[in-house]
Amino acid sequence: MAYCQTDEVNLYYEEYGAGETIILTHGHSMYHEQWKPQVEALAHLFHIIVWDVRGHGRSSLPAGEVDPESFSEDLIRLMDALAIESAVLCGLSMGGHISLQTAVRYPNRVKGLILIGTPFTNSFNWYEKMATPFSQLSLRLIPYRWTAQMTASIMSAITPSNKPFVLQAFGMMKRDDFLRHWKGNLQMDSSQDLGKVACPTLILHGAQDGMVRRQQRILHASIKGAGFETIPNAGHLTNLDNPEEVNQHIKSFMRSIE
Repeated sequence: MAYCQTDEVNLYYEEYGAGETIILTHGHSMYHEQWKPQVEALAHLFHIIVWDVRGHGRSSLPAGEVDPESFSEDLIRLMDALAIESAVLCGLSMGGHISLQTAVRYPNRVKGLILIGTPFTNSFNWYEKMATPFSQLSLRLIPYRWTAQMTASIMSAITPSNKPFVLQAFGMMKRDDFLRHWKGNLQMDSSQDLGKVACPTLILHGAQDGMVRRQQRILHASIKGAGFETIPNAGHLTNLDNPEEVNQHIKSFMRSIE
């Protein structure tokens, strides 16, 4: 077990292999073990880093409001601590958005982007603008264990074995930390920044992932030269639903930017 100590937070990480660095960032309410199939398949080819975003897994979360700007700052602090000048960033959902914002804010540190099931805003249309504040309210009113069970059921619709992992991930978060972090996550917005992405980019979208489907066309069109691939037999936990397909696309992307 290893930690990166910053002024305000302890960030847990693990690293494997050697070669070009890929940093894998998990989705909201998940943790680094989300990437186990990728670590197992890719660590003999690349230097792989997995980490827990603040408030998730084994990473700490300071008291008070959660500033979404801290997410990309944490990632850069981790890279600094490990003396990594530049890396390919790969993330799913919130992790993809963190990777995207890091590429915008620190372009010299990002060699490439792999965005899996990634939203770039939480106010894309009228539905999201209504649903976002409703979700904050409703999640405060219902028991945390219900939130965990509902999320686990949704995320395991295609792959039943996802359910124990999602429940385990939720169990590593306290209810207050979850709510505070969720509020910060919902404030992330890169609507005006997509055209600023200058590095090679690959967008992967699960064929059955309805959560972010409406944003993928704009994401693809707005990032110059971005590739786009649909992953069959996969929902929002795309890398766990169809790891073989995701792994092949990651390897192909890495070959393309050598």
